[in-house]
This record gives sequence, C-alpha cells and structure tokens, in this order.
Amino acid sequence: MDISRGVVDPTARVRYAGTGLDDDMLAGDVAPLDVLERWYAEAVADHRVVEPGAMVVATADASGRPNARTLLLKGLDARGLVFFTNLESVKGRELAERPEACVVLLWHPMYRQVRARGPVERVSTEETAAYFASRPRGSKIGAWASRQSAPIGSRADLDAQVAALEQRLGGVDDVPVPPFWGGFRVCPVEVELWVGHASRLHDRIAFTTRGGVPEPLDDAAAWRVVRLQP
Repeated sequence: MDISRGVVDPTARVRYAGTGLDDDMLAGDVAPLDVLERWYAEAVADHRVVEPGAMVVATADASGRPNARTLLLKGLDARGLVFFTNLESVKGRELAERPEACVVLLWHPMYRQVRARGPVERVSTEETAAYFASRPRGSKIGAWASRQSAPIGSRADLDAQVAALEQRLGGVDDVPVPPFWGGFRVCPVEVELWVGHASRLHDRIAFTTRGGVPEPLDDAAAWRVVRLQP
C-alpha cells in the first residue's frame, strides 16, 4: 500500500520545544494539584490556547470496548476533575456500568499534556445545581431539549424541540436542573505530566497513589512520583 498518496503526510514533523519537567519534582514534596493548578492557570493566560478546559474523556462499555470524546473540565480541586453531562448519554450510561475513566488535557501550543485516570463518582446535587445556575440560559435550555446521543431525524427536529421548550418555559430565567443531567468527578490514582521536546525525547513524570486508591491531589505524601522514558 502506498501511504504517500493519502491525506496524511507521514513525514510531517513539528519540532517540540517545551519547558522541561525539573528533577526537583522527584523529591516527593510536590503534590499533583500544585502542578495541575499552575498549568491550567498558565493555559488560561496563553492566548494561543483557545479552549483551555477542553478535555478528552475515555470510558468503556459493558463489554470493555473503549469510547472517547472531548468535553469541558468544569472543576479541579483536591478531590479530582469534574465534568457535567446528560446522564442518559452514552458516556453517562457507560460510567454507570463501569465507573472508571481516563481524561486528557492537551495544551498543544504550550507542548503540554496531562493524563489522569481513576474511578469516577457522581457530583453532589448541590454542586450540580450551583454549576447549572451559572450556565447561560441558552445552555440550560439546550440541556433540557437534547436527549444526548439519541438519534434524531434532522437539525430542524432539534430546533423544534428547543422552540417547544422555550414556549413552555416562557420567559423564566431560573431554569431548573434536568433530572437526567449531572456531574462526574474523576478521582485519580494516576496523573501523568508530559512536555514535548525535540527528537521526540519528551519529558514524562507520573504520580501514582501509594495504595492504589484515590488520594487527595494536594497531599504529596500520598503519591509516588517517577520519571518515565519517552
């Protein structure tokens, strides 16, 4: 097969030039959250990063077949990484069956990537309500109108669902949280930091919990840290 005739150029190269991961991180007094918060803040401040919260979430169905999609990171603290979704969507159903996930944040212009994986828990109704209240009204309507992942005949049908809901709600601004909508928190047992370097000799440092179960991301003593080969 002549791969040179495809749309992908296998000889294309980007020269990575990221700022390296210091060996001081291996001393054991740096917690994963220290780096995650700093990197996220720097991504937000970098005008080249269009959507700093864009995060790939990978799940698996009941038979173990993987699924992945990009959505938005909406919470980061010592407990883990939070996102919200329709609970009846494909990812919602898969997480109900197999409450484990892997997430990836890629800030390509900065040559940085974060990968985290671990069990998943539901976000409390109070946290969900607080976040939902912060969403623009159109996004609230959209959450009600869309049966996420379910087939639909046309875009016009979706627009009709939105219009019908708008008519039913009238001018109500305080749109309640749909009963089929909520949040998930990924509680990591592993967090890997990646920085791109020339010649594909990338920097990789991995934090893993000492007991193999989720630990607070701000507790350095609960985590082992090692440098990985690229």
